[in-house]
Amino acid sequence: MTTELVKLTYKGPVATIVLNRADKLNALNAEMLAALESYADELDRNHDVRVVLLTGTGRAFCVGADIYEWSDLPPLEMGRRWIRDGHRIFARYARLPQPVIAVLNGYTFGGGLELALAADLRLAAEEVQLSFPELKLGIIPGWGGTQRLPQLVGPSRAKQMIFSGDRVLAEQAEQWGLVNEVVPADQLAERALELADSIAANGPVAVQMTKQLIDAASPASGDNGVVLETLAGSLASYTADAQEGVSAFRQRRQPQFSGR
Repeated sequence: MTTELVKLTYKGPVATIVLNRADKLNALNAEMLAALESYADELDRNHDVRVVLLTGTGRAFCVGADIYEWSDLPPLEMGRRWIRDGHRIFARYARLPQPVIAVLNGYTFGGGLELALAADLRLAAEEVQLSFPELKLGIIPGWGGTQRLPQLVGPSRAKQMIFSGDRVLAEQAEQWGLVNEVVPADQLAERALELADSIAANGPVAVQMTKQLIDAASPASGDNGVVLETLAGSLASYTADAQEGVSAFRQRRQPQFSGR
């Protein structure tokens, strides 16, 4: 999918996705969500990409969902389309085989923070502010915030942040474990690429398997069985028994398994 609102570029083994709707503080609309999903599909199939960077242009990383996109939707349509689409798309980034680094260049609110939470790591510029303002509008975080945030900062901090809707400064977010590093704004892009290159220099299969194993350890992942099944199935397919089984099937004979 081609759109100017979300851009995907490649530099060696590092892919960079840029939210490019600066005049609206990168508020997410349907076109941007569709682009994010399309790029997730592309990245999932691209075995040359080892790390994904996700950032924004202008003064914001992303201030959440564009209120004009969802405010007039009836409840059933809101649940069936808008909320479900966001859940599905953000989950695609959480489950990408490659590590995803959210590079928070500015305001990170609501659905924008939920997108950042779907990443594996978060780097933030010093002046970044983060918040879940939904309750101030009489709604709730709808794209995974109530599930992913407690895993990083604990239930008490998550409740404080969501109940109050108050903004958290980058330094405090780092202390809480919400972001991994706080970097001067003029060094953010350089630091993000440095970290991405450091990860990309490691064995890509080992990195991706480690990501799956760590994610499977999270009670909120819900994917433990899928992850274990994927890893076990991949390994089992390379055993001598697997080769014997396939050979026996093709030769129409009974397999002679050796337990290797």
